[in-house]
Amino acid sequence: MTIRDMIPWSRGAATPPSIRAEADWSPFLSLHREMNRLFDDVFRGVDSRFPALGGGDRWPSVEVSETDKDIRVTAEVPGMSEKDIEVLLNDGVLTLRGEKRSETEDKERHFSERFYGRFERHIAVGFDVQEDKIDAAFKNGVLTVILPKSEKAQSKVKRISVRS
Repeated sequence: MTIRDMIPWSRGAATPPSIRAEADWSPFLSLHREMNRLFDDVFRGVDSRFPALGGGDRWPSVEVSETDKDIRVTAEVPGMSEKDIEVLLNDGVLTLRGEKRSETEDKERHFSERFYGRFERHIAVGFDVQEDKIDAAFKNGVLTVILPKSEKAQSKVKRISVRS
């Protein structure tokens, strides 16, 4: 068996003639191809459907921006309220934690692509911040946390000119 025989061909793609001919007489190759198809079908898009599994898509979506004076963290948490979200700062790491609950019972639901359950995001701040002046606001499903930099952190910023 060559390495080419072990490549999982997706459904609908053209199977090379050499593999197609072997599959006609090889029950093991046929089984191998069917198992690959089964796993492809089951796990296709699992990252986007189940953010809690730690896939490529992280939930909630976060945007971090910085000025000379502060760091601004914005998180999209649609369908939630401010009482469902907890914001913590510990050792220079901002933690956003919460739980999105379903509005209906499972017996009434036939199909759902929405995410429900607990989430937790950790964002390294990287600067000394004035912890007593941190502000968090929630409006229209968007959480905004403003972390003012300490005087010490602001003085460490040095602009460097770029020459051409």
